[in-house]
Amino acid sequence: MNILVTGGAGFIGSHIVDEFICLGHQVAVIDDLSTGKKEFINKKAHFFKVDIRDKREIASIIKKIRPDIISHHAAQISVRNSVENPGEDAQVNILGLLNLLEAGRLYGLKKVLFASSGGVVYGEADRIPTPESYDPKLPLSPYGITKLAGEFYLSVYMRNYKIDYVALRYSNVYGPRQNPHGEAGVVAIFSNSLLTGLPPVINGDGRQTRDYIFVKDVVNANVRAISAKYSGPVNIGTGIETDVLAVFSGIKNHVRTDISPRFGPAKKGEQRRSCLNVNLAKKAINWQPAVTLSRGLENTVLYFRADR
Repeated sequence: MNILVTGGAGFIGSHIVDEFICLGHQVAVIDDLSTGKKEFINKKAHFFKVDIRDKREIASIIKKIRPDIISHHAAQISVRNSVENPGEDAQVNILGLLNLLEAGRLYGLKKVLFASSGGVVYGEADRIPTPESYDPKLPLSPYGITKLAGEFYLSVYMRNYKIDYVALRYSNVYGPRQNPHGEAGVVAIFSNSLLTGLPPVINGDGRQTRDYIFVKDVVNANVRAISAKYSGPVNIGTGIETDVLAVFSGIKNHVRTDISPRFGPAKKGEQRRSCLNVNLAKKAINWQPAVTLSRGLENTVLYFRADR
């Protein structure tokens, strides 16, 4: 198939590009390199350095390559930035998506794989693990709002223009190529700090929980979603709730250090608990997680150790 991956120079997107190419698909990448790295882009992919907010350029590229599928991973992903500048967050995450959909409907787009976020769309859910059907969905940040809005737009375009979609509601994704200097991604941040010999900062008391999913499992979910007959949202996680202190302890054991963390203030706009019910994924896209947290942490530490 002819596939366009937006954000294909980023952490998750670049792994997806690699796998799609390995499977024999023709792959093009759109990325503005604001957070992605050019060295992450597979040499067999056709690369366009473009901001998804550039409506004219996006239309020109889609007209040229006419993708069957768009795997949409380009986004403003910082919760903190979305709180401080919600307008910019909406421009990238909502208007950027609309630019792709508007061009896609004119030039034969068949399906969208949308990187949504199960970590933010549900808000402070009182049902853990949280299923896709949980209501009310009350995101705590503008970032969460834009991801949920993106799903609604995709639903409308499916009804109006017959463009299928799967909204992959990722839990907390971690693994090789994750940015160790960003505000999010505690596995990468902790791994890098401990390997450098510095104590990482834990925001809050460390008892806040997340559902940590290894990037290779996320890649496999995207592969399965290509051929799935299902359209709609689907949680992509492990269904296992793990607190930050436990993640730190696991990384510390793999690094083999006795460094202790420092504690800072809790972040605004982030929920206390998050864990996804992933039962639908097995039925809808024939997917289930395969990598344990311990194995995933070990592989991530090995990557950052080799990358030093």
